[in-house]
Amino acid sequence: MASLKIKKGDTVKVIAGKDNGSEGKVLSVDVKNHKILVEGINMVTKHAKPSQANPNGGIVEKEAPIDISNVMLLVDGKVTRVGFKEEKGKKVRFAKATGKVID
Repeated sequence: MASLKIKKGDTVKVIAGKDNGSEGKVLSVDVKNHKILVEGINMVTKHAKPSQANPNGGIVEKEAPIDISNVMLLVDGKVTRVGFKEEKGKKVRFAKATGKVID
């Protein structure tokens, strides 16, 4: 399976959908379904039953997954595509816009 170009902790910009133009930090990546969870993006309301953690229950706002194709990586405040290259025998990601190695 090919590795995904966006990882947990990256900063991304939404390029499609209701949150178009918004930026946020990636909280988690679902490799199998090609979905990511971005902080403050695609907020939905959920009705929660009372539990130990939330004794009152009620309506809770939380992030919902967004398709990975609807976001682009932000490097130095600029959106960019991501490429892979080998450096010192290690596979690394690099920003195609600037050529800078990301990790």
